[in-house]
Amino acid sequence: MSPIPTPPAGWRAAAERAVIRGRRIDRLIPPFLLDSPISRVGYWYGCAVGWLWGSLWSVGRVEQREGLWVFRGMPRWTFPRGGSCVGACFLTGDGPLTPALLRHEAVHKRQWQRYGFLMPVLYLFAGRDPLRNRFEIEAGLEDGNYVPRGAA
Repeated sequence: MSPIPTPPAGWRAAAERAVIRGRRIDRLIPPFLLDSPISRVGYWYGCAVGWLWGSLWSVGRVEQREGLWVFRGMPRWTFPRGGSCVGACFLTGDGPLTPALLRHEAVHKRQWQRYGFLMPVLYLFAGRDPLRNRFEIEAGLEDGNYVPRGAA
């Protein structure tokens, strides 16, 4: 995804509030669901779904980079934005894979490991606006190419 040319005024404060709100929500989640054998089952399920979806639609090379299985050449309609991380699978098209983007996606992999089955639900409730989505903010808006370098 190309960066937002000029992020709207007040976006940093909104991003900080989103992260704080997300941490409050985390405190409501029973600890046995986070970074636990239960979350690992959800993570591995996410990996299986990512592998299946990537195997069905990827026409590019499948490679392992930064601890991720990268499925390239996916049709645009098979993933949102510039790509999607499901478990340890990064599903994307033919755009460049920069070290920053892979670093961003590796954080999403770690989020999957922490939240497991809860990850898709929590991400959905965090919203589609990356400037207010705590998972995108925590993964790095610049690395994810949501804002231009130096904007954060």
